[in-house]
Amino acid sequence: MAGNTFGDLFRISTFGESHGKAIGVIVDGCPALIDIDEEFIQSELDKRRPGQSKITTQRKESDTAQILSGTFEGKSTGTPIAIVIPNEDQRSKDYSHIQDKFRPSHADYTYQTKYGIRDYRGGGRSSARETAARVAAGAIAKLFLKKHGIEIFAHVSAVGQIEAPNLNLNDLNALLETRESNIVRCADPASAAEMEDFINQVRKNGDTVGGVISTVIRNTPVGLGEPVFDKLHADLAKAMMSINAVHGFEYGSGFEGSKMLGSEHNDIFVNQDDKIKTITNFSGGIQGGISNGMDITFRTAFKPVATIMRDQSTINEEGNETTISGKGRHDPCVVPRAVIIVEAMAALVIADHFLKYKAYLKDAE
Repeated sequence: MAGNTFGDLFRISTFGESHGKAIGVIVDGCPALIDIDEEFIQSELDKRRPGQSKITTQRKESDTAQILSGTFEGKSTGTPIAIVIPNEDQRSKDYSHIQDKFRPSHADYTYQTKYGIRDYRGGGRSSARETAARVAAGAIAKLFLKKHGIEIFAHVSAVGQIEAPNLNLNDLNALLETRESNIVRCADPASAAEMEDFINQVRKNGDTVGGVISTVIRNTPVGLGEPVFDKLHADLAKAMMSINAVHGFEYGSGFEGSKMLGSEHNDIFVNQDDKIKTITNFSGGIQGGISNGMDITFRTAFKPVATIMRDQSTINEEGNETTISGKGRHDPCVVPRAVIIVEAMAALVIADHFLKYKAYLKDAE
């Protein structure tokens, strides 16, 4: 199975399965002398870990990160950083009833057909548990970007039909504090309460629901992105679409922009305090595939979790019709835990493009 590596200069490779001994990641290309704050890395993992609230899966994992290489006296050495996260609370027996059945909207059928083998215990490699490794790597990318003043903030902006109003993005620290004050991770308190009630009702009905995560990246320089095929928004889209359950990505005005006239949609340039800015930001901070210095904004849509606590019709490996029952521990809505995954993947993309950008400037000199 290929496709386990992401990035060019700032590159990661993840490994491990949901019910294996551990999952982990190799971070290759992280510059030397970056402060590796292990408490920060763990705090990022804590935001993604299961069992953290009543609206998430009740699998109990501490998701304790163990850094095996690539650091010395609290700083990166420039060599590969290896991180392992042991699995502690596997219940493989919860999946014995589906070992020869294909769960609707899961990867069971495609994995079995393509590889001739699959790990039915929680989905194996296709499990969202793999994303913990991305969060650990993303935390290192964030520490690198912090050195250059680049900030990333994401929050749950919609659950089902419930949409939070547009936020005032002037103070990201205040929004982060508000986001972390509720279990939905929505930075609008009123919407968060409504979303939590709805998710609880969905859970009690044995069903699941999807949602949307909105993200802003601030203080990026002008020049991130490599046309033609490595446009910044194209790499962000690939990063987001690689996350389990993601079914949609849009940046800037997104699909709504298609309803506008060019005279309405064009971002007019102005000179403010000797800095080139735009009055509006329908471009989402990216023009021609290159960052323009404005806030980079995008939205990521997640489908409802495929495992529901209801009987469903399906087929088995012999092609015979059968019934499958939802068992085990699963999220009724994945977006509260996915916020930190979105931020991690965004950080990895920006870190990778920032290194390319710096290399270009060095060559240009």
